[in-house]
Amino acid sequence: MPNIYNALVVKGRDTVGQQINVTCEVQQLLGNNRVRAVAMSATDGLTRGMEVIDTGTPLSIPVGGATLGRIFNVLGEPVDNLGPVDTSTTSPIHRPAPAFIELDTKFLIFETGIKVVDLLAPYRRGGKIGLFGGAGVGKTVLIMELINNIAKAHGGVSVFGGVGERTREGNDLYIEMKESGVINEKNIAESKVALVYGQMNEPPGARMRVGLTALTMAEYFRDVNEQNVLLFIDNIFRFVQAGSEVSALLGRMPSAVGYQPTLSTEMGSLQERITSTKKGSITSIQAVYVPADDLTDPAPATTFAHLDATTVLSRGLAAKGIYPAVDPLDSTSTMLQPRIVGEEHYETAQRVKQTSQRYKELQDIIAILGLDELSEEDRLTVARARKMERFLSQPFFVAEVFTGSPGKYVGLAETIRGFQLILSGELDSLPEQAFYLVEVKEIILSTNSGQIGVLPNHAPIATAVDIGLLRIRLNNDQWLTVALMGGFARIGNNEITILGNDAEISTDIDPQEAQQALEIAEANLSGAEGFE
Repeated sequence: MPNIYNALVVKGRDTVGQQINVTCEVQQLLGNNRVRAVAMSATDGLTRGMEVIDTGTPLSIPVGGATLGRIFNVLGEPVDNLGPVDTSTTSPIHRPAPAFIELDTKFLIFETGIKVVDLLAPYRRGGKIGLFGGAGVGKTVLIMELINNIAKAHGGVSVFGGVGERTREGNDLYIEMKESGVINEKNIAESKVALVYGQMNEPPGARMRVGLTALTMAEYFRDVNEQNVLLFIDNIFRFVQAGSEVSALLGRMPSAVGYQPTLSTEMGSLQERITSTKKGSITSIQAVYVPADDLTDPAPATTFAHLDATTVLSRGLAAKGIYPAVDPLDSTSTMLQPRIVGEEHYETAQRVKQTSQRYKELQDIIAILGLDELSEEDRLTVARARKMERFLSQPFFVAEVFTGSPGKYVGLAETIRGFQLILSGELDSLPEQAFYLVEVKEIILSTNSGQIGVLPNHAPIATAVDIGLLRIRLNNDQWLTVALMGGFARIGNNEITILGNDAEISTDIDPQEAQQALEIAEANLSGAEGFE
C-alpha cells in the first residue's frame, strides 16, 4: 500500500486513443487495498481499470539554479516552451520545518531600499509580510522592485508562487519581468526569479500544493546555496480555498463558515517552513484577499496570526501619482520597536505617522473651509505632511523602461535623515514638488556670476544662489519654473540639492497679488531716503 502523500501516476489512453498521464497524491488509506488520492491535473478521460503506478515517494520537483528564469507547474514541469529543465537535483515538496536548534532567532531588519517600507513598516529577515492592494495600485511593480533589490543588494534570488491566479495576470507578470530585466531572456541563468503557477483553472489539488512547490524551491536556495530568498505567494487565500475544496472531496465535516477542519494545521505546515536558519533566510511576501472585507473570516484571521508586517497600498495615493502607493498609516510592522530598530528610527517613524494622522484629520476641514481657516500650527503641519507624502515617492529600477527615470535604492540612514530634515522645519521654505525623487535633464540657476546650467554628471560644486528664477527641464522636455528667494546649491554624485530661503512654482503665483506686491515695493523704494 502506498503511504500518505505518495505520488501515484495513472497511465492509459482515453476513448479517442489520446495518451493520459495524470499524477495524483495519496490523501487517505481506506483499507482493503484501496486509497483515496487527489489529482494534480485534469482528470478528463480517466476510466476504471487504468494502470496506477506508485512512485514510492512524495511529489519531487527540480531545484537549484536550473529553475531561475523558468515557469513551472505544481509538478515541477516547465510550461514556458523553453525546453526541458535539468532534473539532476530534485527535492520532495513535503518536508518538515527546520528544527529549533537550526533557527536564527535574531531580529534583523530586511532592508528593501524602498523608503516608505524601511521607515514605517520594516520587514523582518525571515519574516512574513501581508501585501494588501487592489488592481492598478502598483502591487506588481512593487513585487518586481523587491525582487530586483534583493538580487542587487543582498545577492539573493526570488521565487514567485501564483496560487489560484488568473492566467492573464500570471502572463502579464512574466512579460513585465522580461521587459524590466528581472528575467534575462538572453542568458536565462542570470535571471533572478523562478515562477511557479497553479492557475484558477487547475484542479483544487494543484492549487493546494503549488505553494509547497514554490516553497521547496526557495528552501533549496536557503539551505544548500545559503542565500537570502524572497518568496512571493499570490494569493494565500486561494491556498486556503483550495484546501477547503479538497476537504469536501475527501468527505470531511466542514468547520466554521464552511472551511476545512484542518485549516490551522494546513496553514501552519506552510508558514512554519518560511523562516530564517543559520544558513540563510526566506522572507515571504503574501498577497491576502479578505472575503467581503471581513477580517474575522477564518481564512484571513488564520493568516494574520503568522504575519510580522502588513503593507497596504492606497488607491488614493496612486490617484495622486505617488508611487509606491504605500499607506503610511495602515501599514504596520512588529519590528518597529526601539529595541530592534533603535531610538532614532523609532522616534522618526512615530513623528511621521503623527504628522500624517493629523493631516488626515484636517482634510475634511480643509475641503469645507479651506487651508486659510486653519491655525498657523495646523497649516505648518499640513505643509510638512504634504512634503512627507511626496518624499515617500521613489523611482523604481523596474519602472525605468516605462518612466524614463533611473531607479534609486535609498539606504535606511539616508531615509531617516531626510524625514528628520522635513520634521525639524529646515526645509519648510521648499515647495512640495521639490520632494519628489525625480530625474531631470537640466537645471538653470542664477548665481552671483550669472546663470549656470547644470547637466547630468556635472562636476561637484557648492554655490550661493541669487534671487531669481530656477528653471528645471524634466525628462519629458517640459520646463518647470520656480521663483527662488536666494539660497544655496550643492552638486555631487550626479545629484543636486537646493536649499532656498523661499520658493514658489511660477504657475502657483497669483498675477494680481504679484503686481500689487511689485507696486508696493516700488512705492517703498521711491519714498526711501538715500544714503549720502
